[in-house]
Amino acid sequence: MTMQDAAAARPAGRPRSEKAEKAIVEATLDLIGEGMGISELSIEAIAARAGVGKTTIYRRWSNKEDLVVTALAALKAPVPPLAGESVRGDLVTMIDQMRTESGHVRTRCVMNIAMSESDRYPHLFDKFRQLAIEPRRAAMRAVLERGIANGELLPDLDPEMAMAMLSGTVIWYTKWGQAEHDAGLAERIVDQVLSGIAP
Repeated sequence: MTMQDAAAARPAGRPRSEKAEKAIVEATLDLIGEGMGISELSIEAIAARAGVGKTTIYRRWSNKEDLVVTALAALKAPVPPLAGESVRGDLVTMIDQMRTESGHVRTRCVMNIAMSESDRYPHLFDKFRQLAIEPRRAAMRAVLERGIANGELLPDLDPEMAMAMLSGTVIWYTKWGQAEHDAGLAERIVDQVLSGIAP
């Protein structure tokens, strides 16, 4: 997920400085990663950390919540290219990207702190889900539906349940295991799940 993608919905204005935008996003992530919750986070603190004026931030984002959405989305890479040759191969590619991302201590820390406030900021996290999570879910759902259609997977497979099994397992490993050091984890997760849902 690029900052340009995350900012696409914002109205056009004066030309933006990519350097300033990157500094603002990085400052937001740094402050959250250091333990500052969303409720404590302020535009003043972000501006001071980024070395910009508050007006520079408000030219790009109308409020703190929109800036946090952009910053969190910047932690997520785009959906990886999928070969489309097999369900297994595509699922391994997607799960391995999740494993790699979750292996970054900063990313884990930021997401843990941010998600702890998801109930207090449902609108913010709905926007984050639409921007950064739903494209990945749609891609994985398409892979599973293709597998159902071509006979690689059981005809009565519930794609939502399968996605929860796959994603939930890698999240569990990154939270409680050593996923970042386990290059074969994605293959093992996918193979274990497929052994229960393949014909």
